[in-house]
Amino acid sequence: MSDNNLIILAIVIVVVVGGIYLLFYFREKKGMQKQQKKPPYNAGIQLQAYERLTILTERISLKNLIARVSPSQMDARTYHALLVESIKQEYEYNLSQQLYVSAQIWQAITNLKEQNIFILHQLVNTLPHSATGTDLSKRVIELLESGPNASLHTIVLDSLRFEARQVMAGA
Repeated sequence: MSDNNLIILAIVIVVVVGGIYLLFYFREKKGMQKQQKKPPYNAGIQLQAYERLTILTERISLKNLIARVSPSQMDARTYHALLVESIKQEYEYNLSQQLYVSAQIWQAITNLKEQNIFILHQLVNTLPHSATGTDLSKRVIELLESGPNASLHTIVLDSLRFEARQVMAGA
């Protein structure tokens, strides 16, 4: 091989190796830029949101709400207003959690809140004006005992568990 051919071969090798290096360099740089644009994934924050929403679901379930908020010496209308206000406060306290969960889960939580308020409105309207808070709490318990499908509570909890498991599995 002549000196000219060796020089040409060396130049071709340098150009090919340099081209490959530049290709990988720009590909890696582009990948790094994409990574920088994505917000960091933090399963821990998501799991905390599912925990908070599980607590919210339990706190606004009618059975737990009745157990937690005593109807002592109240008329049914006052007790009704207190229960509805308690549901709304719990929900509003957890509004920020919707950032970390799916839209479907947040909608399920919202539906549970609305359903429970609706049930309370309906039940208080079936009572005479002279009814006590205890009468209203008895009506709520009777409704819940009449059928397991009287509330979305269990369905929402199952949905929360399902999505939390997906986060823990890295889905």
